[in-house]
Amino acid sequence: MCAFVASGRGLTPCIEFCMGQTRHSSSLRTVEALVAGIRQGDRASLARGITLVESTRSDHQQEARKLVSECIKIPRPRSLRIGLTGTPGVGKSTFIESLGMRLLQKGHRVSVLAVDPSSTRSGGSILGDKTRMQELSAASNAYVRPSPNRGSLGGVARNTLDSIILTEACGFDVCLVETVGVGQSETMVSDMVDMFVLLMQPGSGDELQGVKRGIMELADLVVVNKADGAMELAAKLTRSEIVNALHLMIPRRESWSPKVVRASAATGYNLDRVWSTVLHYFDKLEKSGEWDALRADQRRKWMWREVSHLLLARLDRNPASHKIAQLLEADVLNGSIPAGVAAEQIVSKFLSNP
Repeated sequence: MCAFVASGRGLTPCIEFCMGQTRHSSSLRTVEALVAGIRQGDRASLARGITLVESTRSDHQQEARKLVSECIKIPRPRSLRIGLTGTPGVGKSTFIESLGMRLLQKGHRVSVLAVDPSSTRSGGSILGDKTRMQELSAASNAYVRPSPNRGSLGGVARNTLDSIILTEACGFDVCLVETVGVGQSETMVSDMVDMFVLLMQPGSGDELQGVKRGIMELADLVVVNKADGAMELAAKLTRSEIVNALHLMIPRRESWSPKVVRASAATGYNLDRVWSTVLHYFDKLEKSGEWDALRADQRRKWMWREVSHLLLARLDRNPASHKIAQLLEADVLNGSIPAGVAAEQIVSKFLSNP
């Protein structure tokens, strides 16, 4: 008999205790089942695992941490993490599907994490990448997962790195991360992938002006897409312009200078050359020893980003901080105090009453 009942303290504590134990056991069984399924390469288990990782519920977040902690221990060959970005209309989804299907033919297992922008008003997201990658989505050795960025800077969902770890544990050896598009904060993608690919389109002299210099500096490979038919000559001119622009920038890898390749996702033109350039890049990275240092740097940066997120979440849930924030916000709105001073007072209040 439960100690609470035997001591005459009533049934409620006993029930709450037993329910707590049941929830804990159920949570462990859920995580264990997901780990087992992911280890076996089950895409349904992977999908449930990523859903758990993306959940904002506190109990789900605890389970997600356990899941990722177990999955990161599963021995797998090192996968290729490749980020792809480009201005809207450049054909990112079409390019990914065409390249992905070729990789499947070469015996690879390909995962695509396509991050869609969320509405700042409703929080909703269209998540239309599966409809744009129908053939790849249906392939047995591919996994396409559209995820809302929920306002994350850089168009990268906050838990995308955890999702990458789960796909790798599931046996996918190529992970493609498609981001929202080129923007001032898009550089965040480079902190979670090994290679950064920038897609551009022919006749992009004006587009070059629209692409931030910082994005160009992060590119390990620039692909001029749609380089076929009537756009072939324009693609050659665009490639020359990009090559000249890259000459003025300092390469971010000691062992690699950024390359520019013309290709067409629609016809398949030069996609094999694109992939051979990718493999050449990773060969250089491995031989120079930069790959190990790069992965370590990824983990360090995302640890501190998670620290920032957790601190902000706790600050948001702190009653004392909320109270003073409402008062100070009114002062900031009417201009009586600077925003920086108000922020410092809110943080100080939080630190004194965590």
